[in-house]
Amino acid sequence: MRHTSRCLAVLTLLTLTGSAGAQPPAPPPKPASDPAAERADYIRSHYSKFEYRIPMRDGVHLFTTLYVPNDATANKRYPILLSRTPYSVSPYGQDRYKKALGPDIAYEKEGFIFGFQDVRGQHMSEGEFVNVRPPLPPKRGAKDVDESTDTYDTIDWLVKNVPGNNGRVGIYGISYPGYYTSAGAIDSHPALKAVSPQAPIADWFWDDMHRHGAFNLALAFNFFASFGKARPQPTSSEEWERFEHGTPDSYQFFLDLGPLSNADGRYFKNGIAFWKDIISHPNYDDFWKSRSLLPHLRNIKAAVLTVGGWYDTEDLYGPLHTYSAIEKLNPGTTNMLMMGPWPHGGWQRTDGTSLGDADFGFATSNTYLELSLAFFKHHLKGGEKPDLPEAMVFEGGVNRWRRFDSWPPKNVREARLYFQPGQGLAFTPPAGSGTSLFDEYISDPAKPVPYTAEITAGWSKKYMAEDQRFASRRPDVLVYQTEPLEKDVTFAGPLEADLWVSTTGTDADWVVKLIDVNPGKMPGWNRADDEAGKQNRGSQQTLVRGEPFRGRFRDSYSEPKPFKPGEPTHVHFVINDVFHTFQQGHRVMIQVQSSWFPFIDRNPQTFVPNIFEAKESDFVKATHRVYRSPTNPSFIKVNRLPAADE
Repeated sequence: MRHTSRCLAVLTLLTLTGSAGAQPPAPPPKPASDPAAERADYIRSHYSKFEYRIPMRDGVHLFTTLYVPNDATANKRYPILLSRTPYSVSPYGQDRYKKALGPDIAYEKEGFIFGFQDVRGQHMSEGEFVNVRPPLPPKRGAKDVDESTDTYDTIDWLVKNVPGNNGRVGIYGISYPGYYTSAGAIDSHPALKAVSPQAPIADWFWDDMHRHGAFNLALAFNFFASFGKARPQPTSSEEWERFEHGTPDSYQFFLDLGPLSNADGRYFKNGIAFWKDIISHPNYDDFWKSRSLLPHLRNIKAAVLTVGGWYDTEDLYGPLHTYSAIEKLNPGTTNMLMMGPWPHGGWQRTDGTSLGDADFGFATSNTYLELSLAFFKHHLKGGEKPDLPEAMVFEGGVNRWRRFDSWPPKNVREARLYFQPGQGLAFTPPAGSGTSLFDEYISDPAKPVPYTAEITAGWSKKYMAEDQRFASRRPDVLVYQTEPLEKDVTFAGPLEADLWVSTTGTDADWVVKLIDVNPGKMPGWNRADDEAGKQNRGSQQTLVRGEPFRGRFRDSYSEPKPFKPGEPTHVHFVINDVFHTFQQGHRVMIQVQSSWFPFIDRNPQTFVPNIFEAKESDFVKATHRVYRSPTNPSFIKVNRLPAADE
């Protein structure tokens, strides 16, 4: 019996272990790490949250939350990094923490006192909210308040009342908070040492709302349908009530909307105050001019790092012009610009490896995270001065960062790309004579050219680097392209469209797109790659920059005027900067069209004083011509960056 028991024991052991020499079962694998959860845990472990209502000079109190390092003492002090926002500093309650405080966890581990403030009239702050509140120079009394004074008063209170601060303050923010960052730098408080406006609104007629007077329909409609609702009293509600289109297809939604005059009665029910302001001010009048920060960016003593994205569909004008204005109006102030291959806020919200049909080859956002942290550490903590350039800009097409001591680079050379017969494009003027030196197309508001092939209820983030073959194959899109380039060509800085056009209507839009055309034959490509679903960039027409222009504003953005049907007319407008190299073997392409829907609203092509009041009967087909004769040449002016051997 004892022998039998021993055999049973061995048999049981073999059954459990698989063999006499097997090891005990391995412990179960650890669950995969969750970086977001680990970051939230780190914040809860190392920071204490406080809530304050900070008094302004006119008696209004602004709700502010602070996250203070637990080891902040009289002997270990930290700088304050402040963000002012109209989008809520939620979550509310001293026991409820944000899951992220800075652009990256490296900020939180470095150690700052992080401050977040609901701006005047938003969420938990008192007072009246005014969209892009007009600056008020000079300030004559306690009742004269704007975003500059609110920032000054906030900083003054913080450095005097928050224990453990070192008397130095920085401000940063993206988009609308970027605007508050720029505004807060005006007449800088002595404690303000570093500001970083990122994708900042500079002038709302040009940022977000319009492009050369053409209305940004999908963007403005979707934004104000939610953001534009009134907040009659302070609220801790954290809900963002998005507009429901009832369809995933915004192209069809806005086409079905018809004239823009239908929007208020059909959807907004007279409840969106700023929408009424928009439709009441179709031209660049004092309403818009008073909201431009650019002439007011003066007396800035803090160091500035402006950040933007080459592929920002919302605020590309803002960072470029903010940097330029600060450079001009504040001699001696440290002023830097960083432009990367990013969509709106993409330097913080994505890794920056790719966008749409463009691949940048590496995580470009890491460069921003390293540079921005070095900027704040130096100016707020007094550390060693980092090697920061005046301009850190990403060069598309060859996918590399470049450093310059100014932007645009000082050594660029002006050149012109002329439209040629047979869809040609060249750096030499057109030749020839006759009456048919033009190209024409029929523009139909009932079938506008889409700005993207993507089906989305919102607005596309990827369209700014999207393959344009879906557009170039339409009969209402003109295409001009160079021969394959014999050597690399680099454009750096703004573009200018100089067109001679005519229309059988009395109004028209002109959309100009700069495109990088890949060679048709891609080395190594075969059918197996196609069947495997790999991307083939052969003949891909990658958008580099696009810009619409509302023709009625060709002489003045304040005083529009109609076209005379059939009369050749000169149209000139500036296109936002690019930094892109068209490699040897590629082609430079220009596309011209008259709709870009629904990113841009439809032009009825019948001149009406206020385009927002156009009726259905005003929307008519028209034949548009673009001239390319020696006497009426159409061209795109570019700034070429010479190659090293030139």
